[in-house]
Amino acid sequence: MRKSRFFFIFAIICVLLAIIVYWKSVTKQETDLKGSNIPVIDQAFTLIKEKSVFDTKDEELIEGALRGMTEAIKDPYSTYYTEKEAAIHRQSLAGQRVGIGIEITEKDGRFIVVSPVKSSPAEKAGIRPFDEIVEVDGVRLEGKTLGELLQLIQGEPGEKVSLVIYRPSTDRHIKITVERAEIDNQTVKWKVIPIEESKIGYVSISMFGEDTVEEWVEATKRLLSEKVDGMIVDLRDNPGGYLHSVAGVVSSIGKEGDIFAYMQNAEGTMEAFKTAKLDVDDDYLKRMKTIPLVVLQNEGSASASEVMAGALKSWNRAIIVGLKSFGKGTVQETYDLENGGELKLSTNKWLTPDREWIHGKGIESDIEVEQHPLFAMEIMPLRGEFAEGDYSEEVAYVQKVLSGLGYNLSRTDGFYDEQTAEAVASYREKHDLESGRHMDDEFFASIRDQVASYKEDMEHDVQLKMGLSVMLHKIKGNI
Repeated sequence: MRKSRFFFIFAIICVLLAIIVYWKSVTKQETDLKGSNIPVIDQAFTLIKEKSVFDTKDEELIEGALRGMTEAIKDPYSTYYTEKEAAIHRQSLAGQRVGIGIEITEKDGRFIVVSPVKSSPAEKAGIRPFDEIVEVDGVRLEGKTLGELLQLIQGEPGEKVSLVIYRPSTDRHIKITVERAEIDNQTVKWKVIPIEESKIGYVSISMFGEDTVEEWVEATKRLLSEKVDGMIVDLRDNPGGYLHSVAGVVSSIGKEGDIFAYMQNAEGTMEAFKTAKLDVDDDYLKRMKTIPLVVLQNEGSASASEVMAGALKSWNRAIIVGLKSFGKGTVQETYDLENGGELKLSTNKWLTPDREWIHGKGIESDIEVEQHPLFAMEIMPLRGEFAEGDYSEEVAYVQKVLSGLGYNLSRTDGFYDEQTAEAVASYREKHDLESGRHMDDEFFASIRDQVASYKEDMEHDVQLKMGLSVMLHKIKGNI
C-alpha cells in the first residue's frame, strides 16, 4: 500500500515537472517571437494576434515584417528569403541545379530578367534581358516576392513551366513555355578561331560561379598551348556572380597588386580591392599578363561581369566591343537568420579603378556594335494556323524573321497583310513546303530551324566579327 502511494506521488511530481518545463519553453518561445525591444512593433504584433479576424501564424507575421523591412530599403537587390527560398537561392551559383537558367531582379514590385544563362532552357526559349515576368503557370505575380517567384519556377527535370512575359521593346505580352532541366553550371567555354594567318582564342564566361576561376585557368592554359596570338573574352549576357571569382580571373590578367575595384560601405569608407598572385605556374601568368585581349559585352552583362570589364577598361588592358552593359553597381552580402532564412543585403557600392560608380549607367563599349536583328532573335516555340487578316504575336515574329532573311516587308507589327502572305508563299516554295499563303506548324518548324541555323553560324555574329577584326589590328600593332 505504501509502495503504491509512493509511485502515485512520484508520478504526480513528474507530471508537474513536465508542465513546468513545457510552460517555460512556451514562455521563452513567445518572448523570442514578441520581444523586439521596439514598442510599436510589439504593439502591432499583439493587436494582430488578439484582434484580427484572420488567424495568422506567428512565423508568418515575422516573415512579413522582415519582407517589409527589406522592401522599405527600395533596393531591388536587397531581399529576404525564407528557409525554403534560401535553399533555392543557394542553388543559383552552385555546380548544378534544376530550373530554367535565368537571373532575375526585383524592381518596384516587378520581376525583371537580368539575363538568361547561356545555353539554358530560358535562353533557348527566347527569354531576353529586360523582359518582365508577370505570370507563372497561371499565377499572377502582383504582390509576390522574389523568393515566391523562384519557388514557382523551380520544379523537377522534364517538367514544363509556362511564363507570361512583358517585353518593353515591343510593348507586348508573350507566353513562353520552358522545360525545366538539370543545369550544369560549367561557366567557361573555349575554342580556337583561325583567321588569316593568326589563331585567336575565344573564351566565354556565362557567369562567375563557384568553379569559374579553375575553369578559366584550365581554358586559358589550353588556348596558350595552342599558341593563340590573342584572346577574346565573351561576357555577353553574363549576369554576374561571386566577387571572389572575378578577383581570381582578373588576377590572372593584371599585374599583382593592381586595384581592380573599390568597395564603399554605408559609412562611405572606401576600400581598394587588389589582384593577388594565383597558385599557378609563373610561365602561364607571364603569358597571360601580356597577351592581347578584346572583351565582348551587351546589355545583359551585369554586376560581376561589369567589375571585370571596368577593371580591364581602366587598366587599358582590353578593348571592349558591343553594347553598353546593364549597370549594376552594388555588392550584396548574405546573412543567415535565426529562423533559417537569409537576408541578402546591398552592403557596398563598387566603383571602377577610376572611382566611377556605374550603377544605372553601365559601362560604355569602346566600339559600339549592334547585333544583327536575326542573330539576336530568340527561338520561339510557335504553333497554330494563321492567314490574311489575322493579328498575333506569332505573325509579328515571323514577319521579323522573314525581314531578317531578306524578304521585303513593310510591317512587322503582327497584322497578316497581303505583303506578308506573298512573302510566306515565296518562303514555302523556296523551302519545299506545301504551297500556300498561310502559316501552320510545318511552316513554323521550318522558321525555327532557319533562326537556329542562322544563330549557330559565327559569320552572322556581328559583334564577334568586329571583335576578331579589332584583335587582328591589335596583333599587327595597328591599335
